[in-house]
Amino acid sequence: MKNQPQDSRKSLAPREVPPAVRLLLAMALMNALLYLCLGRVFTSPQHSTGNPGHCPYGHFKIGQMKNCSPWLSCEELRTEVRQLKHVGEGAVKRVFLSEWKKQKVALSRLTSLEMKDDFLHGLQMLKSLQSERVVTLLGYCEDDNTILTEYHPLGSLSNLEETLNLSRYQHVNTWQHRLQLAAGYVGAIHYLHHSPLGTLVMCDSNDLPKTLSQFLLTSDFSIVANDLDALPLVDHSAGVLVKCGHRELHGDFVAPEQLWPFGEDVPFQDDLMLPYDEKIDIWKIPDVSGFLLGHVEGSDMVRFHLFDIHKACKSHTPAERPTAQDVLDTYQKVLNSLRDAVMSQTREML
Repeated sequence: MKNQPQDSRKSLAPREVPPAVRLLLAMALMNALLYLCLGRVFTSPQHSTGNPGHCPYGHFKIGQMKNCSPWLSCEELRTEVRQLKHVGEGAVKRVFLSEWKKQKVALSRLTSLEMKDDFLHGLQMLKSLQSERVVTLLGYCEDDNTILTEYHPLGSLSNLEETLNLSRYQHVNTWQHRLQLAAGYVGAIHYLHHSPLGTLVMCDSNDLPKTLSQFLLTSDFSIVANDLDALPLVDHSAGVLVKCGHRELHGDFVAPEQLWPFGEDVPFQDDLMLPYDEKIDIWKIPDVSGFLLGHVEGSDMVRFHLFDIHKACKSHTPAERPTAQDVLDTYQKVLNSLRDAVMSQTREML
């Protein structure tokens, strides 16, 4: 009887992969994943100056909306918006968390008729400056003195430390994300200085808490300007400068040219104060950025690299201060430089 031939499949049995090869494959996979993660961490958010949601002027799109909607009318605000609770108040507006078509929105109401001019100025600014740098306008009613905007649950920049201390936001409490926030703030200032209306100055910013309250922190950790009630226009070609209010200002936060120049022996007179331009916003950038950078690991390193540009911002001669674009370019260079350094160190470790 003939012997049956051996099953040829036995000769094709898989060989065991040597441990060294498995280790190399695992390291290659880890390397690829690490570079992917680092790339995502260091990617700066992009901001356009178009209308929110890429809608035409006079329209908006928020949340899960698929189509753009026209700004809501008085009748729509009265019948479709449900006021829920009071969440904030300033000199000009009271803000209420509200609901429109199952979406949370912010309904602002005029505090008193004495402030109506400021209220209407803020509304005009909102209508004219719609972009990704400014909170999204959803509708308004001048007859009822109401404005409806997108709701941002994280609130103003004043709440930043409290927000980042929450466990669910620990992953963004890094110098990288904080530097991107600072860049977002400077980007908003640059947008106002080069707005469709011309050069606008942030006058409602006489101290750090007040300045922070003018901006909202979005759920994706970008910054949008929110309070636009005090944005006077500078026109250098026509020699038009500004003065922020009619009262004497104090402290180191405001620019030197905003302070009373004649000493304590001379009583303050608004008529004797000289006007100034948008460079008062530049003076304040180091203080705001210092708050945004916080005191996390690596923030002192960032401050060191920003020392020169921040020193230039604090020049007592306004004309010698950099532009917001200069500051923004420097922030981006520092972010790129430190990113490359960290990624180079990571490659060496691998």
